[in-house]
Amino acid sequence: MTRFNWEKRGKIFDPTGLSPLMQSYSQNPNAIELDDRVRIYFTTRPERSKDGFISYTTFADFDRYDLSKILYVHKEPVLQIGGRGEFDQFGIMPGSIVRVDENNEIWLYYVGWTRMYSVPYNWAIGLAVSRDGGYTFKRFGKGPIVGATNNEPYLQACPRVMRIKKDKWVMWYQSGIRWNEYSNHMESVYVTMFATSNDGINWNRDGRQIIPSIVNEECQTSASVIEYEGVYHLFFSYRHGIDFRNNENGYRIGYAYSTDMINWVRDDKNVGIEVSSEGWDSEMVCYPHVTKIGDEIVMFYCGNYFGKEGFGYATLKK
Repeated sequence: MTRFNWEKRGKIFDPTGLSPLMQSYSQNPNAIELDDRVRIYFTTRPERSKDGFISYTTFADFDRYDLSKILYVHKEPVLQIGGRGEFDQFGIMPGSIVRVDENNEIWLYYVGWTRMYSVPYNWAIGLAVSRDGGYTFKRFGKGPIVGATNNEPYLQACPRVMRIKKDKWVMWYQSGIRWNEYSNHMESVYVTMFATSNDGINWNRDGRQIIPSIVNEECQTSASVIEYEGVYHLFFSYRHGIDFRNNENGYRIGYAYSTDMINWVRDDKNVGIEVSSEGWDSEMVCYPHVTKIGDEIVMFYCGNYFGKEGFGYATLKK
């Protein structure tokens, strides 16, 4: 059993009004370490149109030796939203950035949003490929690589992918299990699941929830896994499934551990990070991405109102 102790280092990025593309939100930060910088991909939103919000994915570069120092902000989408009727017509959210040695490629696993009539939205998981160092990506195809099945009828999203070796890939992702009506509005319930692949494109899934729920109609998302001291450690967001846009029932970061990446023991009391008493992450902490930067283990995460005003990070105390 490992008791984690995270030292919060503050908010390092606020998208508010930075460009027409970035008026609010920088959700789901996903970091990749480059030679002289750390690049963090995230989802952002322009001003709301008469038809509603559309989300785009872009990135910012940070000094790898001082993550509070912004080196560059990319003010264009790295991937264009889908065409009419496609699964990603109304939004693209990054899930994982994976370097693929062949042809110096970077693969982006992402969530595509589309709007629905009887429920607010649907999600599916797509793949896009970059061959210019991660500045622009092109879809693998017009459809998703992970979508609805008989066992998983709703909402596949937030893929976190690891390439163990050339022909062994694993993915943790969220999948919907039902919709609930609450205050004349439909709210989804989704939990963490696991998939494997030989090529990173075709995935084997069994539709089994791997992290037990502990709160009412619990929603789980953004699982992030790191191996540490010979054990796999999984950090994820969870919240109540209804009446969650508040401090009491909003997102928190949960924790589980495993020795085989398949069977997990939930152990939130040892997660080592909570909401602050005041400030940008005093109501929510969510969408963690845990990774190694240099010789430090770092958690990038969002704060209040689902990352509306930016993201920050914490480092693991040794």
